[in-house]
Amino acid sequence: MPKETMTSRERWEAVLSAKKPDRIPMDIWMTDEAREKLLRHLGCDYDTMLERLHIDRPIIVGPKLAGHQPKEGTDIWGIAYRSVAYGAGTYNEATSNPLAAFNSVEEIEANYTWPSVDWYDFSQLPAQIKGQEHRPIIGGGSEPFLLYKNLRGDEQAFIDLLVNPDIVHYCLDKLFDFCHETSLRIFESIPGQVLITYVAEDLGGQESLMYSPAQIREFLLPRMKRMNELTKQHGSHPFFHSDGAIRDILPDMIAIGSEVLNPIQWRCPGMAREDLQRDFGTQIMFHGAVDNQQTLPFGTVKEVREEVIENIRILGKGGGYILAPCHNIQAVSPPENVVALFETGYEYAWVE
Repeated sequence: MPKETMTSRERWEAVLSAKKPDRIPMDIWMTDEAREKLLRHLGCDYDTMLERLHIDRPIIVGPKLAGHQPKEGTDIWGIAYRSVAYGAGTYNEATSNPLAAFNSVEEIEANYTWPSVDWYDFSQLPAQIKGQEHRPIIGGGSEPFLLYKNLRGDEQAFIDLLVNPDIVHYCLDKLFDFCHETSLRIFESIPGQVLITYVAEDLGGQESLMYSPAQIREFLLPRMKRMNELTKQHGSHPFFHSDGAIRDILPDMIAIGSEVLNPIQWRCPGMAREDLQRDFGTQIMFHGAVDNQQTLPFGTVKEVREEVIENIRILGKGGGYILAPCHNIQAVSPPENVVALFETGYEYAWVE
C-alpha cells in the first residue's frame, strides 16, 4: 500500500484546486443512529473510526447564540419542531409555520421580527479550529428555501412561487442577507481557514426537478451567485448540495460559480455517472455517489466494493472526486457495508 503524503486538508485542497492528491479523499455522512451502530460494530469512538477507515471528514464551525434566546421549544425563527420516527431512527420536522397566516409582505413586516446576526457570538471560532488545522474546515453557507418552507409550510411555499412571488422575493432577500452576513463574519473571524462553504438548495426529486427551471432562475440563482462570490472572495470553495434528478439545471449551477456537486444520486434520471463526467468533469468536482438507497442498505459487501471501484474509475478521472455516500447513511445499512465502502476506497483511491 502506498504511503500518505498529505493531510486531509491538503488532500481536499488538491482536489478543489484541480491538482493531484496522493489519494482520493473520503468523506462520511450518516445519521446518529447509523453512527452509533457503526461504532458498536467497530468497538471504538468516532475519532478512532475516522482514523481506522482513513476518512477525511471536515469539521464544521459556526457561531454560538448569545444575544437572544428564543421561546422555549422553538428556534430563532419561531419554528417549533418535534421528533418523528421513521422506523430506523428519527428526524426533526417542523410543527409550526410562523409566516403561514400572512397574505402580504406588509402583514409580515407588521407582525414578524426577523432574527439578527448580532444575536450570535463569533469570537470563539478560532478556538473551534485549534488543533484541527490538518482537517478541512466547513463554514458559512446558505439553504434558504428549505427554511422558507418551514416558515410558510411546505404546501404554501410551493403555491407562493406562482401566487405570491412578492412574498417569496421579500423573504428570500431577508434569509439570504442573514446567511451572507453570517458567512462574512465567519470568514473574517478565521481568515483563510474555511475551505468549504455549503451553498445548497434541494432542487430535485427522485424523477425530475421539483421546481421549473424558470422558477429556479428567478428566485434562487441570483442569490446563490451572490453567496458563491462572497465565498470565493474569502478563499473558500462553494459546495452545491442538491438531492435528486438535477441534470437540467447543472449548467446554470456551474455558471453561477458552484465548484463541488453533491451528492450525485446516479440512479435518478439524467444523473448517470458517465454522462456527468463527460459533460461536466472539467467544470466541477464530484462528491458522494455511493448509493444509499439500494447498494449500501440492501446490497452485499461484494456489490458495495464493485460500486466504489466503479465510482473511482468513472468520477475519479484526474483526481476530481471525493468518495462519500450519496447523502446520510441510514441505520438500515449494515455496518459491514459501510466498512467495505471505506476499505475499498482506501485500497483503490491512490492517484497515479
